[in-house]
Amino acid sequence: MTKQERAARTRDALIRSAAREFEQHGYALATLSAISAGAGVSPGALHFHFENKEAVADAVECEASTVLRRTARIVYAHRSNALQNLADTSHALARLLRDDVVVRAGFRLSCANDTGTELNLRQEWQSCVQQRLAEAADEGLLAAGTGRRQDLARTIVAATIGLEALCRDNGDWLSPKTVTGLWRTLLPMLAGPESLAGLEPAGSQSL
Repeated sequence: MTKQERAARTRDALIRSAAREFEQHGYALATLSAISAGAGVSPGALHFHFENKEAVADAVECEASTVLRRTARIVYAHRSNALQNLADTSHALARLLRDDVVVRAGFRLSCANDTGTELNLRQEWQSCVQQRLAEAADEGLLAAGTGRRQDLARTIVAATIGLEALCRDNGDWLSPKTVTGLWRTLLPMLAGPESLAGLEPAGSQSL
């Protein structure tokens, strides 16, 4: 293993350890000593990669953002229509929040703005929802009289982000069954009768 590869592995281990600490204790109570110990490296090794705790938190947020954006692009590439893609993307987001501690911690740090960074993944998700609804309107998928897309986007964001908040106490809130139930409720309000028949609240089988 080259020196560069070792450095990359150490940095990744520190980011994952920091995510666990931020998730368990919050940004304010997480300590650099616990982060370095969790990664199995010395405090000096941590300071080689990160100047301070804020820099570590920023790295966690950036890694979470990278994973979420990459996943959204992959889902988008498989889309059949805009509404199905929106449901599929929410399932992918829920899966990452269930399974990836870096995504969970980064998402919460970003939305809380505890670290003062410019990232806000909740706003990015809202932008994604707004874009998919605009595409759905262009594709003629939305039901007549559905109303303002901005109101629809806010409703969807509130519902999906609400699941993330509730999941902190009970992981079932982000289960596939719960997310499917959410879309089983929302899609009949969003889609016209002809497009509704082809939509799958549980997500596309190909994903």
